[in-house]
Amino acid sequence: MPHTLASLVNHTALKLTVLAGEDRLDVPVRWAHASELIDPVPYMEGGELLLITALKLDADDEATARSYVRRVARAGVIGLGFAVGVNYEDVPPALVAAARAAGLPLLGVPRRTPFIAISKAVSAAVAADQYRAVTAGFEAQRELTRAALSADGPAELLARLAAHLDGWAALYDASGAVLAAAPDWAARRAARLAGDVARLRERPAPASAVVSAADGDDRVELQSLGTGRRARGVLAVGTGAPLGTAERYAVHSAVALLTLTTERSRALQDAEARLGSAVLKMLLAGEPDHARAVAGRLYGGLLDAPFRVVVAESFATDDAPALPGRAPSAVLEGLADAMDSAAARTGEAVLAVPEGERLTALVADGGGAAAACARYAAATDDRLAQRPKTRGDRTARGGAAQGGEGLAIGLSAPTGPAATATAHRQAEQAQSVARRRGRALIEHEDVAAGSVLPLLADDAVRAFADGLLRALREHDATGRGDLVASLRAWLSRHGQWDAAAADLGVHRHTLRYRMRRVEEILGRSLDDADVRMELWLALKATAGPSGD
Repeated sequence: MPHTLASLVNHTALKLTVLAGEDRLDVPVRWAHASELIDPVPYMEGGELLLITALKLDADDEATARSYVRRVARAGVIGLGFAVGVNYEDVPPALVAAARAAGLPLLGVPRRTPFIAISKAVSAAVAADQYRAVTAGFEAQRELTRAALSADGPAELLARLAAHLDGWAALYDASGAVLAAAPDWAARRAARLAGDVARLRERPAPASAVVSAADGDDRVELQSLGTGRRARGVLAVGTGAPLGTAERYAVHSAVALLTLTTERSRALQDAEARLGSAVLKMLLAGEPDHARAVAGRLYGGLLDAPFRVVVAESFATDDAPALPGRAPSAVLEGLADAMDSAAARTGEAVLAVPEGERLTALVADGGGAAAACARYAAATDDRLAQRPKTRGDRTARGGAAQGGEGLAIGLSAPTGPAATATAHRQAEQAQSVARRRGRALIEHEDVAAGSVLPLLADDAVRAFADGLLRALREHDATGRGDLVASLRAWLSRHGQWDAAAADLGVHRHTLRYRMRRVEEILGRSLDDADVRMELWLALKATAGPSGD
């Protein structure tokens, strides 16, 4: 335990006497320092026992003594040691009164006790305390290492760490989900720190944070795990007081061991990803039997039941143009982490293949990974809804507010190994629609069940439509006829002259004349089905809210 003023007073060789502050002797002593300066405050760090002979201090003067005591007490000095029989035969009453008024312990030091003896006693006690802390830290490190190598691994490590700290400990995965906690009740406490954990994960590793609980008495420290740019996990420890030296050693040991475990798992995941990439290539090449053989027990269960193909792409938003050679996509890494974590909790397999700004994955239909993908996309859309709208917001939507990155995900219909290539095309089409519509996730069923008209909401399509119809609009602007409205009515009536003329309120011969003028101006024949289709789509793409 730390050395205190009480232990110095009880030191038989020092013969110290207590003159003031008898009720404050349990304060730890960080150091003992002798100074005869009138103002030693600039040289104090706090926690010192200040030793004086009052060589330059008028300790008999009440105002001077009171000012001196107040000044050193505010600086964090935890006690005064006054040498008796050096400059004063006894401790001046003014100094005793000032110390009592300030509640500052005042110790009388007999002439035969040199200040160096007190300094040595404090130094020896500090060294002994540090040695005990280091020894306890090494013992905790050995105990935690044995726990990490046990069958229960991280769970056993957390249990030992919580016992050593007399508190609780929890481990979060890369997505911020609680993987394990000790004791068991700590899982509920750890779940309430999700927001703090998310903020820590956004900072470059290594990172740490201290959280003061508003609904509890514990003090929580968060430590990121991993050696890369992004945290691979987070360790949380909760204690009733700030960590001491021994406890700090234990926490650092736990961080190192969990980081080693995490990085080792990451290396295994990288190997699995390479295998998954080979399996995906075989499936897309139409070789399901070879893919099953390579997948083995790792991905074989995934291929035995209906699965879905996920195609996700990140892109730079308008406020953050893409830069050559930029770091891997944070939003794609976040999506992959979310699906991996959910799959690990449900015991299902996920085949994920990242390629630059694209992620392709196979997830079990109706499984935890598919649900995690949907939740991640919903959270992305929610973040975007809270962003202030700016010019060009259409291209910025569908992306999370993480470093100016957008995100668009396409999800195929349920499929099997033999139809993986078809499902992959479905996911790519859905992903393209998601980006055009400003959505983070579109399922293939939504594309198939919807209308083609929303796909026309694209600047390039509008530019084409405006160019195709420009000559007709310029003609109408001169007041020589309403060719655009006539063309719309005629196309909407599938070329039926009487019905279209009635809609316009003109004679059918007038309508026939107008359609000939359309052909002459455009230089294209309305007998061509492709021309009629292009003109109809152009009218739809440039129509206002009322359809005009």
